Amino acid sequence: MVERFLIAWMLCLSFGASVATGYAADRPNILFIFLDDFGWKDCSYMGSDFYETPELDRLAGEGMVFTDAYAAAANCAPSRASLLSGQYTPRHEIYNVGTRPRGDRRYRRLAHVPGRDVLKLGIKTWAEVAQESGYRTATIGKWHLSPDPRPYGFHVNVGGGMSGSPPKGYYPPHPGVPGLGDAPPEEYLTDRLTDEAEAFIRSVPSQPWLVYLTHFAVHTPLHAKRELLSKYEGKPKGELHDHVAMATMVEAVDDGVGRLRRFLEDRGEWGNTIVLFSSDNGGFGPATDMDPLKGYKGTYYEGGIRVPFFVRWPGVVRAGARSAEPIIGVDLLPTLCEMMEAPLPVNQRVDGVSLVPLLSGQKTRLAPRSLFWHFPAYLQAYSVTNEQRDPLFRSRPCSIIRDGHWKLHHYLEDNAVELYDLSTDIGERYNLASIHPNVASRLREKLESWRVSSEAAMPEGLNPLYDPQMEKAALLRAKE
Repeated sequence: MVERFLIAWMLCLSFGASVATGYAADRPNILFIFLDDFGWKDCSYMGSDFYETPELDRLAGEGMVFTDAYAAAANCAPSRASLLSGQYTPRHEIYNVGTRPRGDRRYRRLAHVPGRDVLKLGIKTWAEVAQESGYRTATIGKWHLSPDPRPYGFHVNVGGGMSGSPPKGYYPPHPGVPGLGDAPPEEYLTDRLTDEAEAFIRSVPSQPWLVYLTHFAVHTPLHAKRELLSKYEGKPKGELHDHVAMATMVEAVDDGVGRLRRFLEDRGEWGNTIVLFSSDNGGFGPATDMDPLKGYKGTYYEGGIRVPFFVRWPGVVRAGARSAEPIIGVDLLPTLCEMMEAPLPVNQRVDGVSLVPLLSGQKTRLAPRSLFWHFPAYLQAYSVTNEQRDPLFRSRPCSIIRDGHWKLHHYLEDNAVELYDLSTDIGERYNLASIHPNVASRLREKLESWRVSSEAAMPEGLNPLYDPQMEKAALLRAKE
């Protein structure tokens, strides 16, 4: 109770807020920039040697960078559902993109777990909390959790529906995409979404605002911004990154971030605006690399779930701060609630914790806890196969726990476990399950206890169409 009073007092001093009845009169605006398939090292400040992100680098340097930030799932829809709800996947039951089986049916040993493809309206999001607290809210860009995001707490929607990528690419037309029917032929989608963010902020007269700027970039199709092609075609390749189209897409996002900064500075709102930045999962394997992390989007190795994340909060977050505290997407709901001085949803289980004590410098570590992932489905492989468990699937049914520096994978088909010490093996190269059986057993018990308490859906029975001989032959062909 004392902690919460001290934090509220700090915020009031920082923003000149006055509290009478209800909420503070001058609460911060919130700009949440959320990218798609943007890998852990795709920013210059994280180590890219080809992509250019000077504006994001500048923002990161003015705030706190989290090196051990995780998405709550390795692909789009479940990660976004967890981000909005503050809940792990077993609670909202969105496990995959869509509910149909993925991958060749002959190679799936376990029965299909369909899950859901729409976020249940009974689950309250941080956007709904913002609305109820007097914020004007907008989602601009990808949504992917229902046909219309507005019932989930947004006054304005531009671009959001069930689509996981631009239907015809990053240049018009954009059929069926709300608010983009008037796009001129040469307009690049990423630029347009930045324009829409500016237009929304300009329309808000006298109340705090929250903008969820959820770019489609850099999701496929890898559709280059034409004006930037020659620049990257002539640029020497990096050892880590060299994808020309991806580089133009990244620069388009970064340019938009710079435009928004200058726009808010001109309006006198920059000093009272919190900026959060992250991605929904790891990078797209065929186009980028998260080295030294193993894996990419769709895998539950670090490269599939560890993401860039920073927060710039004037007057609260110390510039240049860094944290190696493990955090995860479900932490965003309680964090945003505390930033807005708003209560958590009533009668709703929230799995995350607020990051405000870290951001304010009040604490350097959170209370000890484990992080969890649950994926009871299948996700077919890319043509890139050297950073996943087998060549046929990026992920087979599995559950994961990170506990301190230990990380354990449990695979449901064969009951196998993999144990990694991330303090010495961030690339998950050395399975230590047989060397540290007591650690593996302890984490396996914690993981199973969590699955029971969260009522995690588990595959029930075998897939009658599974053909072990066909699977064996396919694995041999893939290894040739």
